[in-house]
Amino acid sequence: MAELLKEIKISMPVDILLSANINQEDMVQEMRETLAYKYFEKGRLSSGKAARLAGVSRIAFLYNAYRYNVDWLSYSEDDVPRELE
Repeated sequence: MAELLKEIKISMPVDILLSANINQEDMVQEMRETLAYKYFEKGRLSSGKAARLAGVSRIAFLYNAYRYNVDWLSYSEDDVPRELE
C-alpha cells in the first residue's frame, strides 16, 4: 500500500539560496531534518515519526540528535514507553 503524502510549498527569495550557498534539494532536506528534530524535541512527534520526516532510520535519527542539541536520553519515565512504540 502506498504511503499518502501531502505536498507543502514554500516560496523563498532566490538570494536566500544563493547566500546560503545551497541547492534547492539540499535545503529541502535540511528543512525536513530541522523540523523533525524540533517537533521531536517538543514532543509533537515520536522518534519514529520524526525519523520518517527526516528520511532516515530511527536509529540514525536518535544517533544524530546531538547535532540539533536534542537530549533524548533525558526523557522522563512516562516518555520512554511512547518512544519505544
